[in-house]
Amino acid sequence: MTTPIKMIVTESHKIDLTENGFTTVDNIYSDKEIEQILLTIDQADTTKVTFRKSADLYAIRQFLKEIPETTNLIFNNNLKYIVKHFFGDNYFVVKSIYFDKPETSNWYVSYHQDLTISVDKKVELENFGPWTTKQNQFAVLPPIDILENIYTIRIHLDDTDKNNGALRVIPKSHLKKIYRPETIDWTTETETTCNINKGGIMIMKPLILHSSSRTTNNKKRRVIHIEFSNKELPAELKWAEGLT
Repeated sequence: MTTPIKMIVTESHKIDLTENGFTTVDNIYSDKEIEQILLTIDQADTTKVTFRKSADLYAIRQFLKEIPETTNLIFNNNLKYIVKHFFGDNYFVVKSIYFDKPETSNWYVSYHQDLTISVDKKVELENFGPWTTKQNQFAVLPPIDILENIYTIRIHLDDTDKNNGALRVIPKSHLKKIYRPETIDWTTETETTCNINKGGIMIMKPLILHSSSRTTNNKKRRVIHIEFSNKELPAELKWAEGLT
């Protein structure tokens, strides 16, 4: 019998998220739910420009838009409770990505913050920039208050530890606004590895410095990354996804 979500989530989770910039919660999805999500992904048309596949990475951008059949599976009662309990009533999806780090991946990601948002087009706006454009996907560095308002949920479809690319984070680094990795002072900063069981989630602030190691244990690391905000953008712009 699954433990009720209200018994799993405690006030310490909220405190960790606010103070340290991240927290983890186990048992959000059952094995059967994970199996159904993965089956739905496997049945998707992978020929679209938002699908990227290489030896080191398989990724689907605008994931919930491209495979809408997964939405009800992902937003089960547990995740709905998490969103409302941690974020509030008015938050909506502004970005979603599926990552599959294969068993033999040498893909290494150095320390960084998630500093861009995905939008529908490129326009010249004060305090928005620089811009990047890939395969007609537009991303921009917005004003800092927009970034500070975003929450990210990472849904783990596999057991994940340091040997297959679990995120390493620097607690409290999200409180320092733009924090360049080359200026990290390791005499004062500490590093935490976020081991997460299959069916668990990590909730984080995008401004927290985070990195990911290469895979060394021949195990997959499949993650659904979803970002939430309750802010509307200037009238000239729209969120690329903006799903309620």
